[in-house]
Amino acid sequence: MSAAKSTGPMIRLARAAAILAATGLAAAAGGCATAHPRPIVSGELAEAQTFPYYRLYWAGRTFAGHPLAAVDGLKGYINTVGDSVYYGDCVQTKGVFGGGSCLLPLQVTTVIYRLHSNATLGPQRNIVVRGVPATVYDEGRSIELYTGRVAIDVFSDTFPHALYAAEQLRPLNAPGTATGKLPAPIYCPGLSGPMDAQLKRVMDHLPGRACQRAAAATAFATALVE
Repeated sequence: MSAAKSTGPMIRLARAAAILAATGLAAAAGGCATAHPRPIVSGELAEAQTFPYYRLYWAGRTFAGHPLAAVDGLKGYINTVGDSVYYGDCVQTKGVFGGGSCLLPLQVTTVIYRLHSNATLGPQRNIVVRGVPATVYDEGRSIELYTGRVAIDVFSDTFPHALYAAEQLRPLNAPGTATGKLPAPIYCPGLSGPMDAQLKRVMDHLPGRACQRAAAATAFATALVE
């Protein structure tokens, strides 16, 4: 998966850069302003609720006492970045981790998964959340879950908050609840590092034997260049 490994960093940098470019906003050098955002209006939420391309995920109208502050919806959609919902009172830029030194209590970004290696995420560990593979990184503050044809990036301030948010995820623009398992991914996530027995079982039983097919394709490509 050498090609995937080389594109992984670019994909994640492109996400953050594209969001910042799209919004035209940047955090001040000294940190975020303390102004509270206006309450989200029903039209903004309705736009996200009718997002047409794939399932978007959120944690409901509030998270751990923090209100839903902003949603991207269709107007703010960038296909390489995904669509996000934001909770808290310091929404200043729509970037990964909320932008600047202003750390949101929760941001949930749903994006079409593009094959890449997670090796670029730095120290990480792989777990199972809601029945699907997931990667914990950024010192536990971030969790990426793999489901359907998307990845769900949960960015929070602590691991307990990130995990709690992951357990509260439900579709924003489709029927569904925060209970039970998420749909299994139809692709093989590019996990980096060890897998315990539970995670290995999940990976071995993905729809269409996705990981077995990915491993066979990699072996074939390797054989061609040897």
